[in-house]
Amino acid sequence: MGHAVTIKDIAKILNVSVSTVSRALRDTYDVNQETKKRILSLAAELNYKPNFNATGLAQGSTHNIGVVLPFITNYYFSTVITGIQEVAYDNNYNIILFITNDSSERELSIIQNLSLSRLDGLLVSVSSNSDSCNHFQEIIDEGTPIVFFDRIASNIDTSKVMQGDYKGAFEAVEHLIESGYTKIAHIAGPKGLDFTEKRLNGYLDALKKHGLAAREEWIIFSGFSQEYGETDTYQLLQCEQRPDAIFAVNDRKAIGAIVALKNNGVIIGKEIGVIGFTDDPICTIISPSITTIAEPAFEIGTTSCDLLLKHINKKNFNPQEIILPGKLMVRDSTRRN
Repeated sequence: MGHAVTIKDIAKILNVSVSTVSRALRDTYDVNQETKKRILSLAAELNYKPNFNATGLAQGSTHNIGVVLPFITNYYFSTVITGIQEVAYDNNYNIILFITNDSSERELSIIQNLSLSRLDGLLVSVSSNSDSCNHFQEIIDEGTPIVFFDRIASNIDTSKVMQGDYKGAFEAVEHLIESGYTKIAHIAGPKGLDFTEKRLNGYLDALKKHGLAAREEWIIFSGFSQEYGETDTYQLLQCEQRPDAIFAVNDRKAIGAIVALKNNGVIIGKEIGVIGFTDDPICTIISPSITTIAEPAFEIGTTSCDLLLKHINKKNFNPQEIILPGKLMVRDSTRRN
């Protein structure tokens, strides 16, 4: 056939009603077993695939999930998407990606122009400089469920899935202290993001626990890229009192820090230690290898998708906030010898 096979095609070939074919494909009890066998056999032979958008009109479901996220090119988000896809596929759902390029303006435009009739729900990781998340609340108010992951809108009452940002940061800084570093800087993410604040608080509390000073000039807020990591580190090296360790908000900034330190002839580990957050595979390739906090990216994807399906299938499902723990991965960038 020159077009996608439909229920009508199968019905016409077998000379049965469309409703009989539909019931057979849904495995209902009221279809003759021999007829059902013929229908399923022909459907397999013709490579029939159900049209979820069409069935959704009758069942109130499109079997489509929207995923709004800042990037798809970095390791973390590509791994999250893999986890989302795993659960969606197992439950016969499609995913539709919307990429904001970490722009709040593009995020708002995407949300305002969404065709909600095509989606059963949304998974969202907000952009860095989202000042307001009212556009997400409006979607929820219209009846479309949303689950936030990683970068969340903390003031919206819905399910959220995150890694242990505070605890991971605390563990990262405590590892530096236990390794002998005492003047620890933090190259942070953008102000206003929930996990920027949690990782900052973990950093500050670890210093406080061990009686170490937190100097204002050693805390720099900026973007998440390697370039920001380099720029932030050059700024730290100009401080009157130079730090002896750097805790980076993510691995890309940690890589930027290492590039900047190398360019200034600093022996990484011995003179200045560096620790990141994510466990990007490049951490084991770069020299020196980077100590980091491994984020459970795949599990964040599977958990957030599973929660969204619960919201879709049960309209009064109570929101849940799930925090998944990270793991310290010790490598050469924090070894002093």
